Amino acid sequence: RYSGAFPPQLRARLRDAARGMFVFGYDSYMQHAFPRDELDPLHCRGRGPDRSDPSNLNINDVLGNYSLTLIDALDTLAVMGNSSEFQKAVKLVIDTVSFDKDSTVQVFEATIRVLGSLLSAHIIITDSKQPFGDMTIKDYDNELLHMAHDLAVRLLPAFENTKTGIPYPRVNLKKGVPPDSNNETCTAGAGSLLVEFGILSRLLGDSTFEWVARRAVKALWSLRSNNTGLLGNVVNIQTGHWVGKQSGLGAGSDSFYEYLLKSYILFGEKEDLEMFNDAYRNIQNHLRRGREACNEGEGDPPLYVNVNMFTGQLMNTWIDSLQAFFPGLQVLIGDVEDAICLHAFYYAIWKRYGALPERYNWQLQAPDVPFYPLRPELVESTYLLYQATKNPFYLHVGMDILQSLEKYTKAKCGYATLHHVVEKTKEDRMESFFLSETCKYLYLLFDEENPLHKSGNKYMFTTEGHIVSVDERFRNSLWQDILPGEEDSAENLKPNEFKAVNFTSNCNKVPDERRYLLPLKSNYMRQIDRMVGLV
Repeated sequence: RYSGAFPPQLRARLRDAARGMFVFGYDSYMQHAFPRDELDPLHCRGRGPDRSDPSNLNINDVLGNYSLTLIDALDTLAVMGNSSEFQKAVKLVIDTVSFDKDSTVQVFEATIRVLGSLLSAHIIITDSKQPFGDMTIKDYDNELLHMAHDLAVRLLPAFENTKTGIPYPRVNLKKGVPPDSNNETCTAGAGSLLVEFGILSRLLGDSTFEWVARRAVKALWSLRSNNTGLLGNVVNIQTGHWVGKQSGLGAGSDSFYEYLLKSYILFGEKEDLEMFNDAYRNIQNHLRRGREACNEGEGDPPLYVNVNMFTGQLMNTWIDSLQAFFPGLQVLIGDVEDAICLHAFYYAIWKRYGALPERYNWQLQAPDVPFYPLRPELVESTYLLYQATKNPFYLHVGMDILQSLEKYTKAKCGYATLHHVVEKTKEDRMESFFLSETCKYLYLLFDEENPLHKSGNKYMFTTEGHIVSVDERFRNSLWQDILPGEEDSAENLKPNEFKAVNFTSNCNKVPDERRYLLPLKSNYMRQIDRMVGLV
C-alpha cells in the first residue's frame, strides 16, 4: 500500500484538496461567523465568549471577542499564495479588531493564537523579498505590530504580583488580573511565551516582554526535581509548589519543551539550548519505554509515558493527542529514527479511528477521552518527517488524514469537532487552529514547490503553526543583560555545537537506500498495529 513513488498528479490533487478544505472553512467563517471569534459549523453561526457562564473556560480561555479565527488564519492565506484575500483580511483586522475588551482570556492562548499571528503577518508584509507573492499592504504603517504591542501590554499584568515570576494563567484585557484569580497554572501555559514575546521585544527594541517570558521559563526550570530533573504539569505561582506532579509530553507540558529549542533556533541564546538538552536527556531517561532502537532489536516499540516527576514511576497508562507533536520536535534536533517510531504509533491510532482521540489508553487499547477537535499535531509531525526523509510513506499518511477529515468532520458550513471518534458524532465547534495549523501543514506536505521550501528563506513554525523567518535581526538582542548577573547569556553557539544529546552525530540520517522503503520495517509496523488493536 505504501511502497513506491507518489505520482505528482496525485500530489497536486491533494494539495488542491487541502487548499479547498481551508477555503471552505475560511469562507464559511467569513460568511456566517465574522466578526465573532469562532464558527459553529453545524448551525452556521458565529460564537464569542460565554458571558453567561464565566467558568466555561473551554470557551472563554480562547475566545476574547476579537475575531480570533480571522486573525489566526492570516499567514495561512499568505502561505497558500492568496495575496488578495490576505490583504483584505489584514485590512479588516486593522479596521475592526480592538483589544480594549472586557474579556478574561488565557495568557497562553492569546499569545500563541493572536499575538503570534499578528507578528507573523507583520513579518510577511514587511519582508523585502516577498517570497509568497505580493503580500504588501498599501500605506502599511506597522499597524499589526502596534496591535501586537497593545495586546502584549494588556497581558503584562499577569506577570505582576507573583512571588515566583511565573505568570497568572488568565488576565482581563481591560482590568488586569481578576481579583478571584487562580494561583495555579500549567507548565506549558506559563513557559511557552518566549518565542512570541521575544520576537515582539526584538522588533520593538524593548526588552520588557522577552524579560518577563524568560523569567517565567527560568522560574519553572529552577523548580525541576533534584532527583529526576523532570518538571510537573501544574504549579502554584506564589509558592512554587507542584500541584500536578505528572511529567509527560502532552497537555500541560508539551510546548514548554518545544519553545526551549525554538527559542534557541530563533534567538541563539546558549542557555535555551542547554536547558533543552538537559530536558531532552531527562525525558529519554525517565519517560521513554520500549526497545532502545526504533528500527532494530527486540521488545516493545518506543513510547513516552506519564510519570511522577519526583520518582519517575508510571502515573497512568494513557497518552494524549497533543503528544503527537513530539516526533516533529525530534526531527528538529536530528533524532529522526526515534521520531519515525513514535509517529508510527500515533498514525496507527489514527488508522484505527479515522482521528486521534484526545486521550488513548495504551493498556486498554481504547480511548479514555474520545473527542477529536481537529487538532494538527499528527499532521505537523507528518509534514516535518516528510521534509526530513522525503519518504513518500508520509504523503500516504497525509492522504489518509485528509480523507478522514473530509469523510468524518465535514459539516454544512466548515469542519466540526468529532464528539466521539468511535461513533463519529459531531460537536458544533471549529477551533481556530484548524485553519492556522491543520490545513496549513496538510497543504505544505503536498506543495513541494511552495516558497516556504524553495525561496531560500529559512522559516520556523510557532506552536500555533505561524511562520516566522529565522532572521539575523532576531539573533541580535539590543540588550546584553537579559537577566541580572548573566552577562554572557547572549553568547551565540557555533552551529556545530548544536547537537542532539542522545546521538554522537548531530543528524542520525536515514540512509538513501531506505528512502523508498517503509521508514519502519514492516514487522515493527505490524507490531505497532497489533499494539493499538488494528490487527
